[in-house]
Amino acid sequence: MIIISEDGYELWLRYRKIDNTERLSQYHAVIGSVAILRKSKTFDIIQNEFALALPTMFNKKITIGNNASGGCLSVGTIDNFKKINVDLQADSSRLGNEGFLIRSINSGTNKLIIIAANTDIAVMTGTFHFLKLLQTHQDIRNLNIISVPCIRYRILSHWDNRDGSIERGYAGRSLWKWDELPNKIDPRYYDYARTCASIGINGSILNNVNNQVQSLSSEYLTKTAALANVLRPYGIKIYLTAVFNAPAVLGGLKTSDPRTSDVAQWWKKKADEIYALIPDFGGFQVKASSEGAPGPQDNGANHDDGANMMADALHQHGGIVLWRAFVYNTAIDSDRFKCGYKEFVPLDGKFNPDAFVQVKNGPIDFQPREPVHPLFGAMPKTPLALELQITQEYLGQSTHLVYLAPMWKETLDWDTYAKGTGSTIAKIIDGSLYSNDKSVIIGITNTGSDRNWCGHHFAQANWYAFGCIAWDYQLSSEDICEQWIRMTFSNDTAVIDTIKKIMLGSWEACINYMTPLGLHHIMKEGHHYGPDPAMDTAARPDWNPVYYHRADAKGLGFDRTSKGSNAVAQYLSPLKEQFEKIETCPEKFLLWFHHVDWNYRLQSGKTLWEELEYRYNDGVKYTEQMERLWKSLAGKIDPQRYREVGEKLKEQHIDAELWRDVCLKYFHQFAFERTKK
Repeated sequence: MIIISEDGYELWLRYRKIDNTERLSQYHAVIGSVAILRKSKTFDIIQNEFALALPTMFNKKITIGNNASGGCLSVGTIDNFKKINVDLQADSSRLGNEGFLIRSINSGTNKLIIIAANTDIAVMTGTFHFLKLLQTHQDIRNLNIISVPCIRYRILSHWDNRDGSIERGYAGRSLWKWDELPNKIDPRYYDYARTCASIGINGSILNNVNNQVQSLSSEYLTKTAALANVLRPYGIKIYLTAVFNAPAVLGGLKTSDPRTSDVAQWWKKKADEIYALIPDFGGFQVKASSEGAPGPQDNGANHDDGANMMADALHQHGGIVLWRAFVYNTAIDSDRFKCGYKEFVPLDGKFNPDAFVQVKNGPIDFQPREPVHPLFGAMPKTPLALELQITQEYLGQSTHLVYLAPMWKETLDWDTYAKGTGSTIAKIIDGSLYSNDKSVIIGITNTGSDRNWCGHHFAQANWYAFGCIAWDYQLSSEDICEQWIRMTFSNDTAVIDTIKKIMLGSWEACINYMTPLGLHHIMKEGHHYGPDPAMDTAARPDWNPVYYHRADAKGLGFDRTSKGSNAVAQYLSPLKEQFEKIETCPEKFLLWFHHVDWNYRLQSGKTLWEELEYRYNDGVKYTEQMERLWKSLAGKIDPQRYREVGEKLKEQHIDAELWRDVCLKYFHQFAFERTKK
């Protein structure tokens, strides 16, 4: 069999011919035609998707069109089905605006599969789900699927700049060509929207959190409106990062103090201007009083003052504010870990319901592994949004293959004990723990202008996984992994099993060859690629790796117990007691919370130094295994992607060896000094 080279542009929407004879025969028997029961821009997208997918996958012509009286597969809203005497009203309330159902039914003498929902967008989501069943060769003879998203706002955040560069972007230039907008629409915008819609993403923040204020100018809002028009039929709302001092910079006001009426009025007029251009505008993301960014604290106000003022401006239009909690003013506390908690917990209950405090998964900055940010569970009166990073800023960027779903699942499954056992991050984020009717999850995306979108063919899996988890966080990492492999590469069992072995252990391997046992932030300063544990010359102490690992002759790690910075006190019981004691602290977080003697024996029986050596070597060995496994797929993967992934894996292996050698050599000088004594 000749395998044609692929460049990765199609992502998981490849729609190749189904080579499983048994399944193909079943599909032919069940689907002879497709009836599209409604006409709209979104239903045009649905019809085009079926026209693209089915003839190719089925290798035969399929009748697809607006025919309400026929079709073995019928697609429409619940109201559409009512007109052809299929009553689905009992399902209507449970589906809401975004849920869908896929069901096998008998209608008279006909056996039908129906895809139905209350809204056009939800029907489209159901369509993509049904096509996924076909792509992954599932049995479709007796379907009864109801799917409703766990989280209401499922948003990608683009750290894209107006000049086309991307902060923490490793896949080329920005997708947004601002110099061409609004008159020229790049066809790739439609492909982006279609891809996001296929995994249930319903929001896109277009610009960087460290953004230039001109993105709120009338000129750029007109350009933004052109993008919103593209994304709207796919169910994707546009959001913008708003620079807090815009009233002074753009409006010419003397201040941007949120407590003044003229500043509040400026934001209301700006919101009115935006909604006149973009009626379904989602809202603002704000980085304020953080890392030198302007904010309310510049005027003696606080985070809640700024967030609420902006939420008031958006309220009548239905927009929300996403107020980032990434603050670490070490004048507040010398342990950067504690700063965000100290700034925001006193403000609990002061934020408007439409103002979400946006919190990173961990207290430092998207490290390979972090304990969950203690703000989760500490602000019961405030809606919190979870911020995850899809782009691998600290995990090998677009060079290393690291499947991130297990990391995100570890975060969402984390029990805060805020209302007793079972108070997981997932239940805080979805609103159920504190009865919030709105919920938000945000992923800092890894897309760019590279032909394969993400710089690494396997980085596409993290974009896909984020969408899946945002829709249904109860899905397992393994199931998401297998879906992606089947759609992106092959349904061949040997290919699936081999790639799963590569992916499912890749995150733990990355932790081992970079930051085992709770080491953190020992990457090179600035670009964060590669190891630099000796770095101690940055502009501020907490930008230096030595600040975090604190290696000396006595041991290794940051003492955050009651005898140290007491960061453990920011967690609720029993977590704080568990982290306080070295004997009960999970070893994966050991060096986050303890300065550990080099001769301390871990559960393995090894000393800290011996375990450190073992973990670094084990991480390197896994990258060797990844290379071997990938090479075993020669002839089963198309030549271009086989070659390009192989080159990346080779580089990852070299990088892993460098990480091991640099870190062990550096830490050995301290461990050896201890053992000499």
